[in-house]
Amino acid sequence: MISNGNVTLSDRLNTYETSESAVGMFDEHGTVVAWTRAAEQLVGYSAGDVVGRSASLVLPFSEEAPTISAFVEQCRDQNGWSGTTAVCHRDGRKLNINLRISMLRGQDGTVRWLISVTDIGTLSTEATNGSVRESLLTRAPIGIVVRDPQLRCIWVNDTMERHDGISRDRRLGRRFTDARPDAKAEAVEAVMRQVLHSGTTKVHQYRMWPPTSPPREHTMAASFFCLQDADGQALGVCTINVDITESRRALERLAILSEASTRLGNTLDVMQTSQELADLAVPLLADYVIVDLEQSVPFGEGSPVCIGPMNGRLPAFRRAGLASIHEGVPESPWMRGEPVPVTPTSPVTSVLRTGKSHLEAILDTAPGTWIDEDPARAQKIRENSMHSLMLVPIRARRALLGVALFVRTEDPMPFQEFDLLLAEELVSRAAMSMDNARQYAREHTAALALQRNLLPHRLKGGTAVETASRYLPADMDHGVGGDWFDVIPLSGARVALVVGDVVGHGINAAATMGRLRTAVHTLADMELPPDELLSHLDDTVQRMAEEDADAPAVVGATCIYAVYDPVTRKCTMARAGHPPPAIIDPQGRVTFPDLPTGAPLGIGLGAPFEAVELELPEGSLLALYTDGLIETRDHDIDVGMERLGAALAQPGRSLEDLCTLATETFPGQEPCDDVTLLLVRTRSISPGQVASWTLPSDETAVHSARHLAACQLAEWGLEGLEDATKLIVSELVTNAVRHSTSQIGLRLIHHQVLTCEVFDTNADSPQLRRARTTDENGRGLFLVGQLSRRWGARSVSGGKVVWAEEDLAPGVPKARACKGVAVAGAGVR
Repeated sequence: MISNGNVTLSDRLNTYETSESAVGMFDEHGTVVAWTRAAEQLVGYSAGDVVGRSASLVLPFSEEAPTISAFVEQCRDQNGWSGTTAVCHRDGRKLNINLRISMLRGQDGTVRWLISVTDIGTLSTEATNGSVRESLLTRAPIGIVVRDPQLRCIWVNDTMERHDGISRDRRLGRRFTDARPDAKAEAVEAVMRQVLHSGTTKVHQYRMWPPTSPPREHTMAASFFCLQDADGQALGVCTINVDITESRRALERLAILSEASTRLGNTLDVMQTSQELADLAVPLLADYVIVDLEQSVPFGEGSPVCIGPMNGRLPAFRRAGLASIHEGVPESPWMRGEPVPVTPTSPVTSVLRTGKSHLEAILDTAPGTWIDEDPARAQKIRENSMHSLMLVPIRARRALLGVALFVRTEDPMPFQEFDLLLAEELVSRAAMSMDNARQYAREHTAALALQRNLLPHRLKGGTAVETASRYLPADMDHGVGGDWFDVIPLSGARVALVVGDVVGHGINAAATMGRLRTAVHTLADMELPPDELLSHLDDTVQRMAEEDADAPAVVGATCIYAVYDPVTRKCTMARAGHPPPAIIDPQGRVTFPDLPTGAPLGIGLGAPFEAVELELPEGSLLALYTDGLIETRDHDIDVGMERLGAALAQPGRSLEDLCTLATETFPGQEPCDDVTLLLVRTRSISPGQVASWTLPSDETAVHSARHLAACQLAEWGLEGLEDATKLIVSELVTNAVRHSTSQIGLRLIHHQVLTCEVFDTNADSPQLRRARTTDENGRGLFLVGQLSRRWGARSVSGGKVVWAEEDLAPGVPKARACKGVAVAGAGVR
């Protein structure tokens, strides 16, 4: 029975090629022998224009087949041709088309070729479905029969026998009613006569039971075309049949998959995308699906695996996704994250070599096949009755990311070509997301490695502070930021504390962070006060932006810089657009000092930075952090600061415990930015570890300084340092007497090292120079450098301090913040 029911979207996709195609025929020499009105409407050429002429008038050619004869040979070798291409309309317009050329056989072994051309542009947006639609139109098997005006079969293709079970020999030379005498055949012939009489195209659907195993009803779509000669007279009728049973089912699943696949790749996590792919395909397409990725893909590391000969070296895979209609996925010998072996003769090897999908409609599980190379896999295949599989490569930009395996166990129908098309489309969508995630993971890993290598591995607070820190990079969706922190030892037992945050994320931000951290170290070595250091750092950021004007540079940063002196217990700090520090006194009281905000670095306002000096009780807790610690999508900064203060207001806890508590102030929420926290607990140096004197600026000062230093070292038990210290003191005091007109200060500090400091009112820093053999002077600072572990100078109010540090003698314990006997002095500076 022939039906004329409503045509659904699925039907339109399945019958589109046959119902709206331009159909023609050419012979073995490439000469057009028949034409249709539909062809004339599509390309503008009438039957009189093309019949009897070369098919090159309408057919495009390629480099592989530049002539019509070469094209015919190519079609013969490939048993036809199908694909998308472009042809010229008679008026010169370019038409994007689906072109299919099918071989027809007649009596005595003669051959004809049927051209079926479909204008892609005429399909509505609603019905368009990208590469899958194109594949369905060009690869779906179609049955073709050409009949003469008496409706006798004169040409037929091989596919038609699979549709209705009538062999070519039984069909050629006979009418349809002769080959299949029933009411349906008579109804079909009635439609053919209408087409011959009117010259139009008609489309009908009908149901039949072809000789398949197992037998089941199939829905067929048939289109009837009137073939014309050069004079426009009817030569016969061409029938194109499409079995739309599987294609309709495939397209219905495609519609669901297309909608559902929008969920693929919502995160930049290849493991998550792999699992989403497996979940999406079960049970819609398969009963069991696994996704195995090349082992470096989840981490963005290593070189990509290229498709081609493996040369005996198979890549290593790791299971990234799996799903099954059975709870617990009993089909899989390996769980997510576990390595998966690849055997040399498995279909995976062929897929890796060719880059093409593998369809094994009927899986051969007999002993001795490739599945027996892996006993664990073979056991699972047989236990779970796996009978059909598809293996699809996951590839992007000629790189192999992995493979996806689709298996049927409970569903008795084997996979067909339409199923493979759907699987390939689904995998290609997932591959794009995975490739983006892989590229991001590569950059994220590089940025994270760069940042971690640039950040300090061990903080050295010296005698001044006890330290602890945390750095927590943001999640993969945001990428590594430009946070940094540092604890920098300064002269006089002081220490510099710094936390900064570069604008943006990714490897550029990490690289900029490294440059700024180096700049801060350099400026800190110059012993600049915090406000001046930030001004110089601001200039550095602006200069970096100018240098990188033609590159995608990261511009802008925030920073807080503090200097703590354990001798005076004073902390001087300044900030540039950075969150204020938290200070918790020994009793657990929390304050956020009113520190001038300052402009962020690099924005070019030119406003000076302001420093604030605070005196901190011994044992105070100072917290420097980035805004990622106190900001979330759901809470204001004030809420974050309040929670941070509450977490830190526990004086009895260790710094490590406090770091953990502080970074968990918003449990269950992913940070929207990197989190950096630097905690320091202040110490003080007792008066017994510091001795200072005021000396006159005359020639007696050197002798007095040497004597005072020697006595103090003896009291500290550092007699082993006496000779070197007396020489250092002599040289530094001599320089001060020579260049200063006011009183001179001398201070010794006994902490982890012995520090000798000399103050004078001359603001010019001393310069080390090379003395010639005939010079009487100029060797003092060279001698200081040889006797000390390091030396330098810093500007202070009213002048400068020149200092030198000596390592304590072997066997002498490094002084801690312990009580000692105070040394009387003429003055303390």
